[in-house]
Amino acid sequence: MPSARKANIMNKDRLLVRYDKDLRLRVMYPEARREITGDVVRFIRKAPGMNFISFTFATEPRLERVIGSELDYFTPMNQPFTWKVYDHDWLPGLKTKLEARNFIPDDDPAAVMALDVNEAPERLFQPAEADIRRIAEPEGLGGVIAVLDEVYGGHNTWVNDRLGMHLKIPGYLSVYAAYADDKPVSIAWTYFPAGRFATLFGGTTLAEYRGRGLYTSLLFTRLREIRARGYPFAIVEAGAMSKPIVEKHGFKRLTTVWDYEWKRN
Repeated sequence: MPSARKANIMNKDRLLVRYDKDLRLRVMYPEARREITGDVVRFIRKAPGMNFISFTFATEPRLERVIGSELDYFTPMNQPFTWKVYDHDWLPGLKTKLEARNFIPDDDPAAVMALDVNEAPERLFQPAEADIRRIAEPEGLGGVIAVLDEVYGGHNTWVNDRLGMHLKIPGYLSVYAAYADDKPVSIAWTYFPAGRFATLFGGTTLAEYRGRGLYTSLLFTRLREIRARGYPFAIVEAGAMSKPIVEKHGFKRLTTVWDYEWKRN
């Protein structure tokens, strides 16, 4: 194997170890209780929030027993429940065993994309040409909800509870909206947890305003803040639509994550 390729693989492996430690094992969510057992790391939210397992310690021979045990634990809560499966976890049987217990994978698994902020080209930190406004107070989240409702349907009032609470924690969350025709038409936000990784979320634009560079303007705005705050890496779980955009700007794929949601019989 050529030395440059071998070095890239080693660097990726080291980064995955850091990613797992910071964002799957040690991460804390203000609205959730973290529980670490000998088998999994799980997070419990107040009903009706989504509970989830972020990391699986169990080895392949123990998976069926562990899945059954976790179902016994979560089922009485009567809340939605997902099991996160990463393709670097070396548990080839986990997906099959989850599906056998009525877990359904999402249709669009996310590519976990990382950017080394200190090595990124300066063009990624240029001021945005679009009208980008920061939403600093929970009262301003109505525009975020309106964009999410129009793009994805439903009533995304969870934004008021979760993002609204997180905005009250100093330095934890930054929310931005791109405006056009005097209304928010594209939204995105960034979390700043403890550790090395700032995490990018949202990235949603109304259909009629796509192709105008608003997603990119929001990306550059957030990357400037990430660099200014001293985070060495930016992470985004990119779907099929956003992956080519972030890839074009230097993000590299680390792994892929599936959310397996348990469906009651």
